[in-house]
Amino acid sequence: MKLARVATPDGMAFVAVEGDEGGQVAREIAEHPFGEPTFTGRSWPLNQTRLLAPILASKIVAIGKNYAEHAAEMAPEGEAPSDPVIFMKPSTSIIGPGVPIVRPPSSERVDYEGELAVVIGRPCKDVKAAQAAGVILGYTIANDVTARDQQRHDGQWTRAKSYDSFCPLGPWIETAIDPSDLAIRTELDGEVKQSSRTSKLIHSVGDIVEWVSGVMTLMPGDVILTGTPAGVGPMTAGQTVSVTVEGIGTLANPVVDK
Repeated sequence: MKLARVATPDGMAFVAVEGDEGGQVAREIAEHPFGEPTFTGRSWPLNQTRLLAPILASKIVAIGKNYAEHAAEMAPEGEAPSDPVIFMKPSTSIIGPGVPIVRPPSSERVDYEGELAVVIGRPCKDVKAAQAAGVILGYTIANDVTARDQQRHDGQWTRAKSYDSFCPLGPWIETAIDPSDLAIRTELDGEVKQSSRTSKLIHSVGDIVEWVSGVMTLMPGDVILTGTPAGVGPMTAGQTVSVTVEGIGTLANPVVDK
C-alpha cells in the first residue's frame, strides 16, 4: 500500500494511493495511517491534490557513512565505521515533493544525499534486527541535504544537517516492499550523480533499527535515514535534484537561494 499525506480542496488528509500512473486515486484514511487503516469513503483524483511530506516525524535519526564507497569519498575521515554512526535532524527540516530546498547564505556548498528512509509504525525500544519488520510502517525516499563546508568546519554535523528544508521526504510511504536490494539513484538536472543498491549498505535496515532502538525509544512516524551512496555533490540555485528508489518512486525538489 502507498500511504501519503495530501492537500485537498477540503484540507489535509492521510490517503492510500491506488491505481496506475494514468489514473491514481487518493482514498482518505480516517484519523492516521498507523495500524490497519479505515477509510472515510471520500476520495480524489491524485492529480487534483498536492502531495505533502508523507509524515511529520517527531524525530529524524540518520545514519552516516553506511555505504563503503561514500565513506571513502569523505576522506580524510573516510574510514567506514564498525558500528552505525547516528545523528539527528530536526522535524522542522522536513519538506515534501516539489518544495524548494533553500540554500542558506552562510554556506558556500550545499550537497544532495539521496537515501532510503524507514518510517516507524509503532512505539518500540530494544528491537532485535530479526524483529525489525514488525515495527516498520514502510519506506519512503529522503534527501539528507547537507551544508558540506559547515559539516567540515564544525567537526560535528548538527548545524550542517538542520536548516529548514534540509530533509525532503516523499512522495509516499510504501508498506509492501523488501528493502534489502533496491536500486537507488540521484539525478541533478537529469544527470545521474549517485547510483547504487541498498544491498551495499554496511549496516542493514534490521541492524539499524536494532542499534537506534537500543539508544532511544522510537515512536510512530519517526524516520530513520539509512545512509547515502557515493557521488554526493553540490547543488546550486535553479537546479532540480531527484532521488529515485526502486519500488517506491521519485522525490524531486528544486533548489533556491534564500
